[in-house]
Amino acid sequence: MSDEQGAAAEAAEPEVVVAVAEEQETRTKKLPPYNVIILNDEEHTFEYVIELLIKLFRHPLPTAENLTWAIHNRGRAVVYTTHKEKAELKREQVVSYGADPRMKESRGPLGCYIEPAE
Repeated sequence: MSDEQGAAAEAAEPEVVVAVAEEQETRTKKLPPYNVIILNDEEHTFEYVIELLIKLFRHPLPTAENLTWAIHNRGRAVVYTTHKEKAELKREQVVSYGADPRMKESRGPLGCYIEPAE
C-alpha cells in the first residue's frame, strides 16, 4: 500500500469517541457526637449555673433548672451534645465564664469536660 492509500484508509475509518459517564455519589458523613458535661461543686450557686446554661447553651429556664438539679443530685450532667469542635468551644466558654461573683469561696469556673456520646 502506498502512503496515499494508507492515509485514505485511515481517513475513511471513523473515529469513535466513547464518553464514559461517571456517577458521583455524594454522601454526607455525620460527625460523631460529643457530650458536654458539667460537674457539681460547692463553689457555684444554682443561680450561676442556671444563668450559664441559659446564656451559653440557650436552654430555656425550665430545662436549665432541671439540668442544674441533675448536676447537683448526680454530681454531673450532660448539658449539650454536638460535634467535637462545637463541644470543645462550649467547654472553653464554660471555663471562660469564670468564678461565681455571688460566692466569696468561688475561685474558678465550673468543672466541665467533653466525652464521646455513646
